[in-house]
Amino acid sequence: MPDPSSLRDSTQIVLPCHVLDGVGDRFRDRFTVTVVESDGYCRIIGSPVEIKAASEFLARNGVAVA
Repeated sequence: MPDPSSLRDSTQIVLPCHVLDGVGDRFRDRFTVTVVESDGYCRIIGSPVEIKAASEFLARNGVAVA
């Protein structure tokens, strides 16, 4: 059985919401993800394929994704 944390890492990105200020609209229009905001953090949830593409997009636009 796969480790739950590895599955979670492949299906979500958690970032401070302010880092999405410059790319937020383009990001939301381009990817099929759910963005949940809580306590100043945005949890971006999607399929592993969408999360990988979203992570690459954010990195190309200067957002550090760990």
